[in-house]
Amino acid sequence: MRKALFALLLLPLPAAADEYFFKDGDVVVMIGDSITEQHLYSNYVEMWVVTRRPAWMLTFRNTGIGGDRSTGGNGRFKRDVLAFKPTAMTVDFGMNDGGYGGFNENTFKTYVGGLQGMAEQAKAAGIRAAWVTPQPLDNADPGPTALTAYNVTLEKFCEGVKATAEKNGGLYVDQFHPYLAALDKARGAGPKYDRITAGDAVHPGPPGQALMAASILKGLAFPRLVSTAVIDAAAGAGQQCTITEVVRGADGGIAFTRVDAALPFFPSEAAPILKWAPILEELNDYGLKVAGLKPGRYEVRVGGKKIAEHAAEELAKGVNLAAAALAEGPIADQVKAVKAAVEAKNRFHHDRLFRGIHLTAVPEWLAGPETEAKKKAVVEERLAKLSDLDAAVRKTLEMKPLRWELVPTK
Repeated sequence: MRKALFALLLLPLPAAADEYFFKDGDVVVMIGDSITEQHLYSNYVEMWVVTRRPAWMLTFRNTGIGGDRSTGGNGRFKRDVLAFKPTAMTVDFGMNDGGYGGFNENTFKTYVGGLQGMAEQAKAAGIRAAWVTPQPLDNADPGPTALTAYNVTLEKFCEGVKATAEKNGGLYVDQFHPYLAALDKARGAGPKYDRITAGDAVHPGPPGQALMAASILKGLAFPRLVSTAVIDAAAGAGQQCTITEVVRGADGGIAFTRVDAALPFFPSEAAPILKWAPILEELNDYGLKVAGLKPGRYEVRVGGKKIAEHAAEELAKGVNLAAAALAEGPIADQVKAVKAAVEAKNRFHHDRLFRGIHLTAVPEWLAGPETEAKKKAVVEERLAKLSDLDAAVRKTLEMKPLRWELVPTK
């Protein structure tokens, strides 16, 4: 009985779908092919994660390489994953692995073999792994569904991703089917279909990559709550925020100071996807509920800037201000600063270290008898700069008190 129990404890246990994948202190590597190397969905995942938990110490590194397959990821795992000493990783291969043709059993086995090789290396290093399916192609072919041609192959490859996660105790993340559902919704809207994800069929632009990021985050059990403030006659309370200095005005309005523990996020350049997938509000619950207002309409101002207008009865029920707060005002300004800092950090890592040093032939300025010593010195210098850029991201995440006002409209 004791032996049987010991054997049971050694079996891999898949991560629970309702437990948030990321943890405070995580170093996260996101490995994949050219879609990962685009630094779009990976940046969006990072931005959503760090704005939702600004106080956490988190580090993200992208090691996507254009044209790569799972076998390539397995072969370069030591250099491109283990070198960062990560605690967590996301793996997104498959688009190239199927060969852009019909399903082939041998090709499938090669794909799964590459995933399994990475899984074994990750387990040996104690890295939590999220195994992400490829997204479907967004072809402009007519018809009610995108599940045709190569997408049929990719859907079968998703089964290999799921089997890898189950076998190795990782988390299976299905972005294929949520993405497909958005494509099919758009296809059902009219007789003519125009691609909704921008970019090209294989490499989505911001709308498609935001859809990818949202699907991945949902699979990681990302917390939807940003914060919620509840204001009554003379006081306030909240989840993920602190409310102080509540003052009722003679005009029936109200003012208070709010310090949030998180920020909403959505990349504005991806806005066209919201017509087909309401991911802004699905991933951002930024609430305000105010009781006891006189009937009428009220401007919602943050830091003196109007961000929304609502009727007293709407505010009494509670409103989600995520979209409004991200459109303009001090919250929008802070989120833009976070986004700029993340993009600058990742651009430096990709251009000056990952592609600029590790994946390039020795440049002329490094050639000579002391090439390795010169290269080591340059890498150390650029790693120090990368650490400074990590710190710059964290600086933008410092949460500050903001004065909120509800002012009756004239």
